[in-house]
Amino acid sequence: MIALILIGGAGTRLRPFTCDFPKPLLPVVNRPFLEYQFDILKRHGIRDVVLCTAYKPAGFHRVLGNGRRLGLRLRYVHETRPLGTGGAVKNASAHLASSILVLNGDVLHALDVTGFLKFHRAKRAELSIALTRVKDPTLYGLVETDPSGRIRKFIEKPSWDEIVTNTINAGAYLFEPSVLSRIPPGINHSLERALFPHMLEDGARLFGYVSRGYWMDIGTVEKYLQVHLDILGGVAPCRLPVPRRRPGLFAGPGARLGRELTLDHEQGCVVLGRGTRVEDFARFSRRVCVGSRCTIGKGAALEDCVVLDGSRIGDGAVLKNCVVGPDCRVGAHAVMSSGTALAGGSILRAYSQL
Repeated sequence: MIALILIGGAGTRLRPFTCDFPKPLLPVVNRPFLEYQFDILKRHGIRDVVLCTAYKPAGFHRVLGNGRRLGLRLRYVHETRPLGTGGAVKNASAHLASSILVLNGDVLHALDVTGFLKFHRAKRAELSIALTRVKDPTLYGLVETDPSGRIRKFIEKPSWDEIVTNTINAGAYLFEPSVLSRIPPGINHSLERALFPHMLEDGARLFGYVSRGYWMDIGTVEKYLQVHLDILGGVAPCRLPVPRRRPGLFAGPGARLGRELTLDHEQGCVVLGRGTRVEDFARFSRRVCVGSRCTIGKGAALEDCVVLDGSRIGDGAVLKNCVVGPDCRVGAHAVMSSGTALAGGSILRAYSQL
């Protein structure tokens, strides 16, 4: 089976971090986000992957290459103008001959791909949609199914009095090749708003498979931080990219640690990237990820935060529930509070507060 990953979006909701990097390549716990999806595919025996690019495509070639380093065969299909999710799939149709697993490139999930495929084949489905359950269904488009899993209705962002289910589209689909003929070529076309509703109207065999594992869309700064915290807290089933140095502390090659560090490892863990230096008396609370080639100053206090590659945090600075972009400078005794974010290359002067 071939996997096709949709990675053409500009990631506007995740600015400022997507101004320089496409969203699927942003580091999540010091690995390009797409590598977590690759891990899931390999776990289920899928090594042939087509990437549908549009925004900043050169970055994908530079970081991922042909996939050999990752144990995959990667091929790229580029769209020169926005084609939407459906148009992107159609644009890649020359590579798609058997059952196709289509994934959104901005979702971290623990989808049982093998179970999903068994369900799809047992139902003799033309198209199956992976679903996940959410606590607040008013924020999403819902997918209502009958007891057999056959899709009855799509409900776009309902009010509470319209809600009959809490299952939403999880951003993973199984297509039979015959479905490709339903997508018009060369135009902007949406899977979610055009193909799926039209197939339902035509009486096609559409089914919904409820995935009970972890699911997170990283499309906003808030969610981007949260996915880090979930991995560091053991909520998301993902391996950490560096070895453990001591309880609660994982450090890459060349990371240097000062004296008298404080680690609250019972609430999560701390990950330090390659070549990062931590000065004396620094304090880490709960879940913290620091990228490569960073400096954490003397007595700095970091809690539930992310610091990307090449940034320097000054002596006595305080970071809480925030994201610091790459190559930033946070001055001595500066404070970044909950919900704040610094774009790459920013300077926050000493004693400043955000």
